[in-house]
Amino acid sequence: MITPEKNPDFEQLLTYIRKNRGFDFTGYKRSTLIRRVNKRIQYLEIESVKTYLEYLDYLEVYPGEFHHLFNTILINVTEFFRDNTAWESLGKQIIPNIINGKKSDEQIRIWCAGCASGEEAYTLAIITCEALGIEDFRQRVKIYATDVDEEALNQARQATYSRKDIELIPGELRDKYFDLTGNYYVFRQDLRRCIIFGRHDLLQDAPISRLDLLVCRNTLMYFHAEAQGRIMSRFHFALNDHGYLFLGKAEMLLMYSNLFTSVDLKNRIFAKLSSPNLRNRLLFMPNSANHESSGSLSHLMRLKELAFDLGSVARIVIDTNGLLVIINEAARNLFNLLNTDLERPFYELELSYRPIELRSLIERVCKERRSVNIKNVERYVSESENQYLDVQIVPIQDNNLSLLGVSIDFNDVSRYVRLEEALESSQKELETTNEELQSTNEELETTNEELQSTNEELETTNEELQSTNQELETMNEELQSTNEELQTINYELSKRTLELKRKNIFITSILKNMLTGIVVIDKNFNILIWNHLVEDLWGLRYDEVLNKSLFSLDISLPLEKLRSPILDIISAKTDLQEMIIETTNRRGQQIKCYIALTPLIEKSIEGVVLVMADIEQVESMISVEKMAERKQNQ
Repeated sequence: MITPEKNPDFEQLLTYIRKNRGFDFTGYKRSTLIRRVNKRIQYLEIESVKTYLEYLDYLEVYPGEFHHLFNTILINVTEFFRDNTAWESLGKQIIPNIINGKKSDEQIRIWCAGCASGEEAYTLAIITCEALGIEDFRQRVKIYATDVDEEALNQARQATYSRKDIELIPGELRDKYFDLTGNYYVFRQDLRRCIIFGRHDLLQDAPISRLDLLVCRNTLMYFHAEAQGRIMSRFHFALNDHGYLFLGKAEMLLMYSNLFTSVDLKNRIFAKLSSPNLRNRLLFMPNSANHESSGSLSHLMRLKELAFDLGSVARIVIDTNGLLVIINEAARNLFNLLNTDLERPFYELELSYRPIELRSLIERVCKERRSVNIKNVERYVSESENQYLDVQIVPIQDNNLSLLGVSIDFNDVSRYVRLEEALESSQKELETTNEELQSTNEELETTNEELQSTNEELETTNEELQSTNQELETMNEELQSTNEELQTINYELSKRTLELKRKNIFITSILKNMLTGIVVIDKNFNILIWNHLVEDLWGLRYDEVLNKSLFSLDISLPLEKLRSPILDIISAKTDLQEMIIETTNRRGQQIKCYIALTPLIEKSIEGVVLVMADIEQVESMISVEKMAERKQNQ
């Protein structure tokens, strides 16, 4: 059975979305993605769209569907001062620490990643402004607020919120930082200029750098473990050495203790762990006092550069910022490196983890300040050939023993390895003696693997618990989003019910003031309207005749005479039938009853409207009105 994480049709849908709209959801948790996409497919209520490939075809035919799909996937559940105790801790401890660590004229840089419709970005502005003062805030603070949802960003840029949106903001802060315009509250324009909104994909786009504070709340939980690791590495690079990371309550960072340490674990506030480095590039400058002229200096620098580049051993140099700064020709040829790879973070290159994991070894060399040698590293070249390398990692230190970076040499020893293999094949007689040693070694390896397996199981269990917690938080936000949708629908239904009541009152008022009796029946002759003048004519109340057949009534009016004219109206043979029928009213008086029949039309003929009147009574009422009019004119 194909698990949701490996469903090829769903992966094909994600690939199509990435290529055609630039939204890369491949790093998101599959369980959450599938649940949100299934919700959108079910909402469409289109019989022909049942599978992911059919939905892909639907997106090709109706590109406007992308907008609704993204709104379904990107759950923009946010509010001002969400988890208020966490914001209090940030405002009372962290923001003052950042301010105290800066000079009075030094800029403070903050990044709010996954800002949705802007509530958290403006909350940041408020608590920073409270700690720093309005004037200093305008001069020194830059808040970068980013998200992948353009619609949410457009809403955030307007800085306009309803009374319900800001109900969690204390009254004094609301009056201080928001202006009331009509029925909406608008964030102060002079402070709004310090907040820059822009689209940013945490997995694809380069991080904003030199940050003092990075806020990313309840966003990481939508990504799987590998994507979270990539994002956390970028966050670590983006922060200053004394920077802080503020996460949501479902995000723990248990697996990234080498990058961040907790400051307030309960409120998910962490500090960056700085690796030993100096923000300098490697310098190869001569120390001899004899090289006084710039020409000699330039010549010597060029000589060293060429000597390094022409070395027979492949060599690269990485500075203390983790950037690849020097590559010689042998390294370019061996690993297909380009000059454009210079100044790139080393961890982004395939060489950092293949053919051997170098990142942890580089950290070890930087920490211990001594070389590390790895023999016979196997490197895949083709199906019929493997290459073997001796890797040496050497720390580069200045005269004052400060660390400048590391140099990594890759010496091709494939020839020697193959010679050793040939020698080994000729020494099969010695293998029997070595089997006992090998057996002992295997036992030790087995013991080591069991210990490692136990450790991995514990880590896996921990990750599963964290993943379950994040999944529950995701479902909670989905339920909150659904509840808001239901509230909106309920509000619309209430408005429509009120409109219907007003229209019914209006129609009832008209019917009561008419001088003629009105009867409305549907196509099945069932009575829908029976006004008070008809009640007076035939003695039956409205509640006695409602939804009953007109021809089932026991009244003095000969109803069978109306059957044929009614059928003519319903069948659209005519649109008006008039007649006068002599009959007896409810008081037993002989009357001449005028009856007019017209169709009840709503897109098509839905029934018949019957107008009934006692001719003598109507004429009498008209005479009374004329006499009154004459007296008034006299």
